[in-house]
Amino acid sequence: MLIAALVSFQAGARQTDSTRLSSKQSNRWFNKKAWLQSAPLKPHQTINKAEFARQYHLNRAVWDKAFAFLSQQNLQTLAKGRHPIDGDLVYASVTVDSSKNFEKTSWESHQNYIDVQCIITGVEKMGVVPVREATVTKPYDQKRDVANYSATGKIYTGEPGTFFIFFPGDAHRPNITPGGNKPVRKVVIKVKAVP
Repeated sequence: MLIAALVSFQAGARQTDSTRLSSKQSNRWFNKKAWLQSAPLKPHQTINKAEFARQYHLNRAVWDKAFAFLSQQNLQTLAKGRHPIDGDLVYASVTVDSSKNFEKTSWESHQNYIDVQCIITGVEKMGVVPVREATVTKPYDQKRDVANYSATGKIYTGEPGTFFIFFPGDAHRPNITPGGNKPVRKVVIKVKAVP
């Protein structure tokens, strides 16, 4: 009985330790890219590596399913719409839409899900700023899992094969055209966030 309790305590301690990586440890873990499972995608420089490492280690099985999906599917021909991966814990949405002029897009954040936004074809600009630096314009809608903001954040260009990850603390502004409102094929993986 005592041995079983000790083994259980040590397993719990290992999980806690793996979710409290230092910045250097998080960067090392991230740069190895074992978590990517050979998916033909490149992580964008804006990804919060420490938060990604924390979320991944708290919910590894779900993240592994998400990246296995990206690795095993033909993302060029995947049908538009929602694709189940693991119930409501992780699913994919495929869109083929035209990017929009900046003023027709908005800042948003989600509390229940993390967005993994993968640009497959076309080019799209996306903004990101910490939620704490944004001003709420539409309060959080629990049913839609979204709040909207006004903010001044940095805008980045996403090329084909690039993906961004937006956590609940990130206000993001997707779907911005780099010019010409051209079609963009995108796969958005929604991963249940762990508090």
